[in-house]
Amino acid sequence: MLFDRVVAVEVVPHGGRVYDLSMAHEGHNFVAEGFVVSNCGVRLLTSHLTLEELLPKQKELADTLYRLIPSGVGSERKDVRFSKRELREILKEGAGWLIRRGFGYPEDLHFIESEGRLPWANPDKVSDRAFERGAPQIGTLGSGNHFLEVQYVDEIYDGEVAEAFGLFPGQVTVLIHTGSRGLGHQVCQDYVERFLKVAPRYGIELVDKQLAAAPIQSPEGQDYLQAMAAAANFAFANRQLIAHFVREAFEAVGYTPRDHGLRVLYDLAHNNAKFEEHGGKRVLVHRKGATRAFGPGHPEIPPEYRRVGQPVLVPGDMGRYSYVLAGTEKAMAVSFGSSCHGAGRKMSRHQAKRVARERNLVKELAERGILVRAATRATVDEEMPEAYKDVSVVVEAVQGAGIGRKVARLRPLIVVKG
Repeated sequence: MLFDRVVAVEVVPHGGRVYDLSMAHEGHNFVAEGFVVSNCGVRLLTSHLTLEELLPKQKELADTLYRLIPSGVGSERKDVRFSKRELREILKEGAGWLIRRGFGYPEDLHFIESEGRLPWANPDKVSDRAFERGAPQIGTLGSGNHFLEVQYVDEIYDGEVAEAFGLFPGQVTVLIHTGSRGLGHQVCQDYVERFLKVAPRYGIELVDKQLAAAPIQSPEGQDYLQAMAAAANFAFANRQLIAHFVREAFEAVGYTPRDHGLRVLYDLAHNNAKFEEHGGKRVLVHRKGATRAFGPGHPEIPPEYRRVGQPVLVPGDMGRYSYVLAGTEKAMAVSFGSSCHGAGRKMSRHQAKRVARERNLVKELAERGILVRAATRATVDEEMPEAYKDVSVVVEAVQGAGIGRKVARLRPLIVVKG
């Protein structure tokens, strides 16, 4: 059997329950498929550029990014396509496959969680329909709350950690938020249906079919873990290809590679399940809307950051700010090395569109120096800043709880939405 029996732990922010390892028992030995639907994550690129150097080309860059990086429901790339054989290799090898073919720099891989690859991935556990949906979508943002933002560092809270991360005041950064697109969604759909069929066999009673689960050691659980890892590798590769086209966009408007110096500060997931060691036990940690926040000294943190803790990326909304935190030792002790991954909504999408109906949010944001490029007005309206909690309040709570350490605040300049 590919995966041994382990304890399953769900890490969910905003009121979700976290199981104490001391309470672990056989009933927790499961994989909950619906928790990890899209294998989403975020990647932060840092540059050599300053706010003053970027502003003269802000509009041109916004237009170029929107042209080079497809976004929106069902968005597809037409300039770069991969065969099914190549896609199978991407599902096995993740971001590294693209880097070895010139889509990025070799050092990018060093600063991606798990080096951009979950090694237990098995493309044979991914359906033909998932392949069909994913093939044209690699290198695209998708829709909903997925985005690309050009930002700048407007506040440094911890100079020592900021220096280790390569951050400085006024620095231009790029934050990319997306996941495994239609491929990951299809993997979810396929295995929800399969788990529902076998639930009675394992004595699993569900109040909601989206909570479909199977024992880790069952054939269904084993198959899903391999398919989920393949989808996660697709997500790592998706962000890698987008980062490649971000660099091309900067170069297209006149910044040479030496000028922009865009490098990966970190790339990490906030929607997957991973095997980790906690409290002397091997556990399967489900992070749904939560993100890894390993503390100083952890061997999975790149050596450049190991002394200060893992970078933790916390996006806000398109009108205010995002944050860079550092993981802590306390997070390792009380939250399975996890923190929140963002602000969280306070309005439904339907409610946000109703509130925004009489407003021109693109114009409002432009008047504040934020240029928005989006596939539809509906996307902008449902993602209006007021639809989200103020992420600064969330981050203060995270710091107050000791599971994250504030490092820097980032303000948006350009937003590309689906």
